[in-house]
Amino acid sequence: MADDDTATTAPLLTSHKQQGKPTIDDTIENYIGTTGVMQLFKAVLLAFAWAFDAQQVFISVFTDAEPQWHCTGTSPASCSLAAPPSSPCGLPSGSWAWDRPADTTVVSEWALKCAGPALVSLPASSFFAGCLAGGFLLTTLADSLLGRRKMLLTSLVSMSVAGVLTAFAPNVWAYAALRFVSGFGRSMVGTCTLVLSTELVGKRWRDTVSVAGFFFFTVGFLSLPALGYTFREASWRNMYLWTSVPSLCYSVLLYFLAQESPRWLLVRGRKQDAMDTLQQIASLNGNSITSSFSMLHACTMHADNDMDNKAGGVFATMRTMWERPWALRRLAAIMTASFGVGMVYYGMPLNVGSLGTNLYMSVTYNAMAELPSAILSLAFIGKVNRRSTVMVLTATAGAFSLMCVAIPEGSPARMAAELLSFFATITAFNLILIYSIELFPTSVRNSAVGMVRQALVLGGVAAPVLVALGRERSFWSFGVFGLCIGCSGLFAACLPETKGRSMSDTMEEEEQKQKQEATAIVAACTGGGGGGATDIATKDNSDAV
Repeated sequence: MADDDTATTAPLLTSHKQQGKPTIDDTIENYIGTTGVMQLFKAVLLAFAWAFDAQQVFISVFTDAEPQWHCTGTSPASCSLAAPPSSPCGLPSGSWAWDRPADTTVVSEWALKCAGPALVSLPASSFFAGCLAGGFLLTTLADSLLGRRKMLLTSLVSMSVAGVLTAFAPNVWAYAALRFVSGFGRSMVGTCTLVLSTELVGKRWRDTVSVAGFFFFTVGFLSLPALGYTFREASWRNMYLWTSVPSLCYSVLLYFLAQESPRWLLVRGRKQDAMDTLQQIASLNGNSITSSFSMLHACTMHADNDMDNKAGGVFATMRTMWERPWALRRLAAIMTASFGVGMVYYGMPLNVGSLGTNLYMSVTYNAMAELPSAILSLAFIGKVNRRSTVMVLTATAGAFSLMCVAIPEGSPARMAAELLSFFATITAFNLILIYSIELFPTSVRNSAVGMVRQALVLGGVAAPVLVALGRERSFWSFGVFGLCIGCSGLFAACLPETKGRSMSDTMEEEEQKQKQEATAIVAACTGGGGGGATDIATKDNSDAV
């Protein structure tokens, strides 16, 4: 029995298609049966990787923070008069001191406060640059050679080991280099987790498992203020050890429990591995596969026709999209929208120090904003249009971010505007990731989602520099954030709506689906018009986004 009532929920297109060769989606659910508790548990366990991902993304909010200082010595009055209130630069070494031990942050330990915004922002920018480089170099491996499971494990282990080594960095240059390595490894954690967890469950549970990852990201984000407050008088190196060692242990656990996506195995033509995986999943659901795999063989052969990239190397999946104008336009549009969302999503938490409020409470508020966003995503993901919702959310985030420029520092209204902007950005971030899964077929899905995440990270690369500049003039942080997310979100208008559509497995299947949908639209508009209208719709749709 299928996991969902396909006959009543699937589009007419799917029902028509089942008269020919079976789809991979229907084949998998036919064999494994209804998604059971253990299968769902494994998928949720996979989603927990987002917690460690969040810790590495936002850990620099505390480790790279600028601590407070005070005047010392015999003439504190002259010290106060001799320096700007916010900076001890230019004062004699014995006339001032940090409020806390010097090793609480990298800024105080390595005397970076007066080194300029470029050096202060170097470690955080290096991390996002590593995410960007890793995304471009590793994203196709999960669709080609390694698969989702091996790529996820490789990314987790490399991120965790780099985090442990970061705790022993002797200077800012080694620290920045290790942050780059950590970002390089981290680049595929979220992508592989999101794709693999959704491909391991039935259609009914895909949205739930996707949103579970966002919940765990919130858990990881919320753990940082707790850790930061715990180690507020201790070395910043403790933060890296207490986040990286558990992540390494989790990787070992995942090695024994995680399974490869049967959908990916079928698309790659690895029939025997797919059969073994399906048997394992069926047993988790309390079922056993006793029938033949004739249905599986039929859909696998159909999928193999699309995978001529077996001999094309690891970048063949990208070439598959580049050769199709509709896929390239989809990718360009959603990546452009993602750039602005990423700039605000990664930049706002780094910029909370400019609000003039308590750092620990500000970060906690920002982290807690992720929770209602995840709840709303779970409640309404099956009901809202993707395209229009992304546009509304990005416009809202931009408006509230621009309001922060006009509101005085330290005002509760400024904190409220920042939180509302961040909340809208988080929701747009979550929706864009789900949207990108629905826009591209299985054969290129991991590569496409990886590219979308790299666009998000590219915005994060610029964010630390803007945050450093914004400490002197808030327009360079809040103002630029608002303009970027508001303008880039308009590109979502170029994307097709995917609400309620079944996911495709091959590029040819997606193209056929576009043609049939265009034919249905023309027929509805013309009252079941003739073949000439159908031919025109088919031709026009081949160039549609």
